Amino acid sequence: MYSCDFTIYDMIARNAVLYPEEIAIVYGDNRISFKAYQKLCDQCAAGLTKEGIDFGDRIAVLSNNNDDFLILCGAAAKIGAVVVPVNYRLGKGEVEYVLKDSGPKFIFSSREYRDLARAAASSVGSIRKHYALKADKGEDDCIPFGTLLLNGKVTESGVVSGSHAYMIIHTAAVGGKPRGCVLSQANMLAVGLQMAHMFKLMSSDCHIGTLPLFHIGGFSFSIAVMHQGGKNVIMDRFDPLLVLKLTSAEQGTFFGTFPPMLAAILDAQDKESLDTSSLRVVTGMDSPDTIQRFLKNNPQAAFYGIYGQTEAMPVSGCDIAEKTGSIGPPAIMTRVAIFDSLDREVPMGGQGEICVRSPSVFMGYWNLEEDTAYTSRNGWHHTGDRGRMDEDGYLYYGGRNPEKDLIKPGGENVYPAEVEKVILSHGSVEEVAVIGVPDAEWGEAVQAVCVLKKGKRVDAAELIEFVASKIARYKKPKQVLFVENLPKTASGEINREKVKKTYSGEK
Repeated sequence: MYSCDFTIYDMIARNAVLYPEEIAIVYGDNRISFKAYQKLCDQCAAGLTKEGIDFGDRIAVLSNNNDDFLILCGAAAKIGAVVVPVNYRLGKGEVEYVLKDSGPKFIFSSREYRDLARAAASSVGSIRKHYALKADKGEDDCIPFGTLLLNGKVTESGVVSGSHAYMIIHTAAVGGKPRGCVLSQANMLAVGLQMAHMFKLMSSDCHIGTLPLFHIGGFSFSIAVMHQGGKNVIMDRFDPLLVLKLTSAEQGTFFGTFPPMLAAILDAQDKESLDTSSLRVVTGMDSPDTIQRFLKNNPQAAFYGIYGQTEAMPVSGCDIAEKTGSIGPPAIMTRVAIFDSLDREVPMGGQGEICVRSPSVFMGYWNLEEDTAYTSRNGWHHTGDRGRMDEDGYLYYGGRNPEKDLIKPGGENVYPAEVEKVILSHGSVEEVAVIGVPDAEWGEAVQAVCVLKKGKRVDAAELIEFVASKIARYKKPKQVLFVENLPKTASGEINREKVKKTYSGEK
């Protein structure tokens, strides 16, 4: 069956015609025009095909941000391969789980994460080859990425459609195991267009890539600017002073942040005077004090609050000056409704679960049909988050449903069940409840409330490091409290709501 719809590769080819000599990607000293980017994507597609990547095959990427990453993504879009970007902050066991779950044929890694990729991939039978991004020569079993850049061109067959799977981004699961969110090319194109509309992006815009490309935010912001023929300046790692230097040198107009990134950028701005007058939009989430400090230091710019998740990005957003406390009206091509526990729409102003319809809503969870069916029941994507909508159509966030007790330190997803499982494996802990607590630096922090086994002792620092040795360090508790007992429900289960009210420090 042949398709005549629009794909991510079509976007790349369109830009090569409309903006051939304009700069698409900046990475270090590399400056790649839109015409050159299409050629590199073509060459990489030819190499992937020659080496055995077929339509629907998965390719995993464990890498910092770089231009090779975006070239690989463009090539995958052309041939219908599925990219699996892996969070490099995960531990070896977690990376191994993601790889086994998705079954990639090839893995690509940057130098910083080569050993992690090699160790995790060693037990994954599906992986046939390991390629080194940003490498001039092979490293042991790793093949230089450049060997894939062949001059032979893959003819577009028309088989690849926007409706086909394009990316699997793993996000934390309620049960403690990551779930792969499957996003089609059409999903990612819709995300890019919705972001471009929300932030009023044009071909003159320049995105400073502060967020990792494995993150839905980092990748979607890059796609949004590319959609419009703008420039993406890729940062391989977050450096607050470098953000300012690149904004000044490249006339950056836009970047995204999570706590405590913006505060660090403002601290650097206070120490060194650099011209950031080109900056017009910063987006993300942060404390009111940090946002006001940003606006005071950069009066020409606006701060946009956005609400979304890997499964549906963006749901809503706006300049925070529009309505205090709101997370904005629904994004363009997005319909939001508020439902009660019986999936009945609540009256205007009533609180319930935020549910969404949009072309950016993901295809489903990889190999998890029941989870997908539950999340998309009755023709709506159920976010698991609570909220209300006012008479003007603006959305207000109201916390999470009890079954989705998610903690978000610095924009990452942490589910209590995963951390609790690790803590209970220590051997000294009889019971534990992991909760999210307000945190000035990270927005929200992980806190563990523990009951020790009789006769056992362990201090907070030891327990924190134990968790950090088993799973990603960003999931470790920032605080540990030891108590005599935890409140229980009538059925004998830990009363999580009461634990949160008692020990979170919230008023």
